[in-house]
Amino acid sequence: MGTPNPALRALDEVPFYQPQGNEIELFQHAYRNRLPLLIKGPTGCGKTRFVAHMAARLGRPLYTVACHDDLSAADLVGRHLIGDGATYWSDGPLARAVREGGICYLDEVVEARKDTTVVLHPLSDDRRILPVERTGEVLRAPPEFMLVVSYNPGYQNFLKGMKPSTRQRFVSLRFDFPPPERERQIVAAESGTDPMTAKRLVSLAGALRALKEHDLEEAASTRLLVYAATLIQSGCDPVEACRAAMVEPLTDDPETAEALLEIVRASFGR
Repeated sequence: MGTPNPALRALDEVPFYQPQGNEIELFQHAYRNRLPLLIKGPTGCGKTRFVAHMAARLGRPLYTVACHDDLSAADLVGRHLIGDGATYWSDGPLARAVREGGICYLDEVVEARKDTTVVLHPLSDDRRILPVERTGEVLRAPPEFMLVVSYNPGYQNFLKGMKPSTRQRFVSLRFDFPPPERERQIVAAESGTDPMTAKRLVSLAGALRALKEHDLEEAASTRLLVYAATLIQSGCDPVEACRAAMVEPLTDDPETAEALLEIVRASFGR
């Protein structure tokens, strides 16, 4: 958790990302003006890829943290460890990003424990500091540091939502699945599949997304389309590829899975 990818420092190795609007320009403005950024959008719509793309474009190290129920403030800031008969301090990913002037990205931030978001407050206002209580340090973020968080508002319930006092500290971007033509380009570029297969998969995703809020908790994501296209491109039967990459990840209910599979067969003329 929180290990930077050295490849993201090289501007000639920018991860592929297909813009949907002015999100690249807005990210750059937020970065230049030292503003924290909140990205809202459904699972698999490209939030994480976008942040990796921007970190590479800006030439900054990226620390990505997948937030979860057990994530604590100490996991982000750091803790004392024991080794070789001595006690030493080990920075967490947030502290490392502050020291290095990197980008710290907290994915699904509302999944973390409540005390975690409190740690973010002094970093997400004009103070831009990170108090390290266990060592007595106060880390001041350099101009290159940026805090980015994301979550899926459609998936969260009342108890998991972000507090308004925290949300209003961020500049916010709303993401959604790309329009069909752009999504076809993404699927083809990411998987290497042919345009017709990409078109069929995007049409299939549209049919499955229409079932959202009825039989499915989550919509078919662009990520799953890329997975299905990758399997098909490698020679897997299209229906079986869609079963493995789209149907089964979306539901555990056998009857619902069979209904989705019928839509898949119809999409591929079976």
